[in-house]
Amino acid sequence: MTVITPTTASEVTRILDRVETELEKNRVPAEIWNDDAIFRAELDQVFGTCWVFVAHESEIPKAGDFVQRRIGLDPVIVTRDGTGGINVLSNYCRHRGTQVCQTDTGNSRFFKCPYHGWTYSNKGDLVGTPHMREAYGTRLDPKEWGLKRAPRVDVRSGFIFASLAQEGPSLDEYLGGGGWMLDILVNLAPGGVKVAGPPERYQINADWKAGAENFSGDAYHADSLHWSNEEVQMIQGLTANLEMMHAYELGDGHATLGFGWAKIGLPLWGYSPETVAQFDLSALDDAQRYVLETNPPTIGTIFPNFSYLRVASPTLPGGPPAVVTSFRVWQPIAPGKMELWNWQFVYECQSDQEKLDSYVTGQLTFGSAGNFEADDTVAWEGAARAAKSAWMQRENLSFNFEQAGRTTVDVTPDPDYHGPGIKRPTGFGEFNQLNFYRHWLAVMRGDASATTSEGRHSR
Repeated sequence: MTVITPTTASEVTRILDRVETELEKNRVPAEIWNDDAIFRAELDQVFGTCWVFVAHESEIPKAGDFVQRRIGLDPVIVTRDGTGGINVLSNYCRHRGTQVCQTDTGNSRFFKCPYHGWTYSNKGDLVGTPHMREAYGTRLDPKEWGLKRAPRVDVRSGFIFASLAQEGPSLDEYLGGGGWMLDILVNLAPGGVKVAGPPERYQINADWKAGAENFSGDAYHADSLHWSNEEVQMIQGLTANLEMMHAYELGDGHATLGFGWAKIGLPLWGYSPETVAQFDLSALDDAQRYVLETNPPTIGTIFPNFSYLRVASPTLPGGPPAVVTSFRVWQPIAPGKMELWNWQFVYECQSDQEKLDSYVTGQLTFGSAGNFEADDTVAWEGAARAAKSAWMQRENLSFNFEQAGRTTVDVTPDPDYHGPGIKRPTGFGEFNQLNFYRHWLAVMRGDASATTSEGRHSR
């Protein structure tokens, strides 16, 4: 856990009190996007307590497989041991703290520290130390001196989450409506989804919350920031039909925007008839089927920093659409700076050509040099710069989230929607973004239960 000094704690309290005051006016203080004290507190209060996505089961299918990931700033190793169990281990040697795993992915029964040779099993137990008798006289306790383990690890629909908190809600309780919506995305066919390759990683000079908030519900930016993609026919009607974008407030900071793909001739996001023929919707309840038929999830965020998108876009301008499914983590690395981890997923039942088209299109649109991604990442950097501006700090700059009280479109919840939370028949209103920051505030104050009344849904 990050050490919070009395001075730091006082500064965090001041900022959080201001956030509360500004949220009452549907505004958010700029300083939270680039502040040292807030960043240190987030590592402790957000990433030290919440369930965080670390890997997908298809990344570690065989015994001995592992990937290296991070929770907050802490490096962890996600392993599949010889019994098939999944472990999330700290990547710090218990002798002097050196990283025992130096590679991103691989297969091994053991991890050997390069410094003094302490060796650990892929369950985290200490299994060997050089010159044991001479150095220590007797064998060191393998459990006491093993790698630290994430106290809680669980899996939902193939997605592996870990929590560093000893106690708290179960994963299903934590995900609530967010997990319910996730199931719609990934449980349409036997075998589910799998990664199409390793995650792409790139740094952005923006706060992690900028990406998470945007994916929670920002339909407003699409026809302004992404208009050029519509011009060159690299998206199927998304920016020109914002009235078909509906917002789902799922509770606990989780949220989704759903688009009316069927209304532009692309039911089920535009998957090929051959793939759709293999879908089995029997696992979905009636409310999930309603979502699927009207405004299926298109972008969304599971609090704190796990987001997804599913869009139809042509592999070549003006060509037939391919369905892109991306999951991403907005990984904090410093105040006002993040690393984006971006995975592309495909259904097992898709043809090889359809999988390839999906992957290529995903790189063209939401890869590190993708035409959508380049639009977004440059725009997000402004908040971090403004937050560090001496002028803006003197002005106590806040950002405007006032659509919630000013929009003239109908924001009445859809009475035919019977899933968790509420569904609004519009993408205007910034309700999802405000709920994200309200939940962030509650978590930062150690009172996440204050925002958990909406969105609870058991499988």
